Amino acid sequence: MQITGNHQMARIVRHNDESVREGYIRNGGKEVKLFTSALKAFQCNNRIVMAQRKHLDDFLRGRIIGRLECGRTQLEVSEELGIAQSVISRLWQRFQDDGNVSRCYSTGRPRVTTPNEDRYLSVTAKRNRRSTASDLSRQLSSATGTTDSRQTVYRRLGHIGLYARRPVRCVPLTATHCRLRLAWSREHALWTPQH
Repeated sequence: MQITGNHQMARIVRHNDESVREGYIRNGGKEVKLFTSALKAFQCNNRIVMAQRKHLDDFLRGRIIGRLECGRTQLEVSEELGIAQSVISRLWQRFQDDGNVSRCYSTGRPRVTTPNEDRYLSVTAKRNRRSTASDLSRQLSSATGTTDSRQTVYRRLGHIGLYARRPVRCVPLTATHCRLRLAWSREHALWTPQH
C-alpha cells in the first residue's frame, strides 16, 4: 500500500507473521522511518492511494482476471496493482457469475427495450415503411411481450435514422386535367430530339 501527500511517499512493510508495521516517508532523497503510531497519524493527514475512488478501465480489469486465473491470490493482486482487495473480489465474483468484467452502467432509468428488441423494431420498420410507431409498438408487444410506448418506438427509430415522413402534397387531378394531359402526350408522341 502506498501513501502519498505533498510530494512524499510512504511504504508499509509487513514482516512474515508479525503485524508490525513500519513506514518510510521519502522527501527528496531523504527517508524517514515511522512506526505504527506515527504512521497512523501520517495516514490520517494524507491520502491513501488505494482508497481513492476511480473506475478501472477494461485493460486493467483484464489484467486482474488474468492474474487471478494464473493462480495468484486476491491479496497478492491487490498489493501488486495498488487496488483495494474488495474491488478485486467483486470483479472476480462478477466474472465467475456471468463471465463479464466490463463495467455495468447503472445510473438512470433502465431501458425498456433490449438491443435485440431495438433491432427487431428497425427490421420491422424497414420491411413495412408505412407502419406507424403505434403499430410497431403493438407488433413488438405481441412478438416479445415487452410493452413500450409509441414515443419510445419513435425515439428508437430516430436513433437509426428512420423518421416519420408525410408524402408531398400535390394538386389533385380532375377528369379535365387527365384528358388534356393525354391529348398532349398523344400529340407529342412522335417528337424527335430535333423538334
